[in-house]
Order: sequence, then C-alpha cells, then structure tokens
Amino acid sequence: MQDAVPSKTKRKHRMHELQALGTQLVELSPEQLASMHLPDGLSAAVREAQRIASHEGRRRQMQYIGKLMRVLEAEPIREQLARWTGQSREQAARHQVLERWRERLLADDGLLTEYAQEHPAADLQALRALIRNARRESIESRPPRAYRELFRVLRESEDRKP
Repeated sequence: MQDAVPSKTKRKHRMHELQALGTQLVELSPEQLASMHLPDGLSAAVREAQRIASHEGRRRQMQYIGKLMRVLEAEPIREQLARWTGQSREQAARHQVLERWRERLLADDGLLTEYAQEHPAADLQALRALIRNARRESIESRPPRAYRELFRVLRESEDRKP
C-alpha cells in the first residue's frame, strides 16, 4: 500500500524536473512557444516569466510554472523540446562539416576534385573563383564577402547532394 503513494523525496524530485522543463519553455522563442500548443494559463505564465527581469520575481514565477505543469502530461512537451534540441545539434554538426570543407578548400587546391567527386552537382567554376577571391580578401585584409559566399555555395551543393 505504501508503494501507491510516492515518497516526499520523489515528489520533490518530480517538481524540480517540472520546474526545469518550465525553464526550457521560458527560453523558447515566441514562435516556438506558440507551436507548443500549451494550455492558456501555462502559456501566459511562461510569457510573463520571459518578461520578468527581477531574479526573485522570476524564481517565484518559475515555481508557479512548475505548479501549473503538475496537472499536465509533461511527456509531449519533453518530446517536442527533445526534437528541437536534436535538430539544432544536427544543424550545428552540418554547419561544422561545411566550415571544415571551406577551410580545407582554401588551404589546398587539390581538394576541389575530391569535393567534386562527392558533390557532382557542385559548380566547380564558381567554387574556384570564390576560393581565389576569398584567398585574395584574406591577403588584402578586406571584408570576407567571398569567404561567406563560398560557405553559401557549399551549403547549397550539400542540399542538392543525392
């Protein structure tokens, strides 16, 4: 019979988890928050917490958000936040791969053929020109226009990759 009622420690642990989940909600952008389809009271409390600058006021508001979340099913909220976190990690990893390609292409002309083999849809003539211009910009200490453009072209080539 005692197994039916969770211990005080477990209840407190669950409340802290819900408060942490509420903190993640407060950190969302307005667009992401709107797409969560939260109940009106919780949504309003989260928006209010985003507005509060006072540390103590924000702390109390976070406790209130945790209290509101106790009556909700938190799993769908956790799943949505996990999906967004996963997407951001994927995007960051993709961004890093593209940056490495850009740096390697700027450092070694021979890698362009390797890149062309992996990305048959890539416009090699445009890439050569951008690499040449990016190197010149670096030498002449000019703004990195071609350097940025090279990244954009690499990203587009990656998007077209079969």
